[in-house]
Amino acid sequence: MDYQAIIDKYYGEGDSELKSLLLQHSQAVARRALHIADKHPELQLDCQFLYDAAMLHDIGIIECHAPGIHCDGWAPYICHGVIGSRMLHWHGVDNRYARVCARHTGAGLTQTDIVSQHLPLPVISLLPETNEEKVICYADKFYSKSHPEHEKTIEQAIHSLEKFGQDGVERFKTWVEMFE
Repeated sequence: MDYQAIIDKYYGEGDSELKSLLLQHSQAVARRALHIADKHPELQLDCQFLYDAAMLHDIGIIECHAPGIHCDGWAPYICHGVIGSRMLHWHGVDNRYARVCARHTGAGLTQTDIVSQHLPLPVISLLPETNEEKVICYADKFYSKSHPEHEKTIEQAIHSLEKFGQDGVERFKTWVEMFE
């Protein structure tokens, strides 16, 4: 997997504030995911997949509108995972990577979450299923793109998940027990 070539295709080969932010955030998520893999060999996580998928999980932000993090696109930010999934499909990338993109928002989203919160997402389950999907989703909650230099505590991550509903908070707490 040449994740850098895929990022360069969508973000250009040069450097930009958005590309730099994406890489800084994704590297932090990848480091935490690999730390979890090292700490939990019993999970038999695919480390190369974890690293590459973590580097691609937010590729869709380029199409979203979030000026505070240099995103000048058209879509609501909550759509970045589904957009990233589609981008990877169009690029012919293995579906496992696309699934990570689509399923990492919040602590995953159910069809009920999407409908009840009137989210502009397809009404399908966007819950992480594989351990790799769960690890990347979990690791992502500790790093914000608006403050990439700051690592959140577990309590701060839980607080940021509360807007997605109590079910996501409970999923995250289960992952705390699994991964910490």
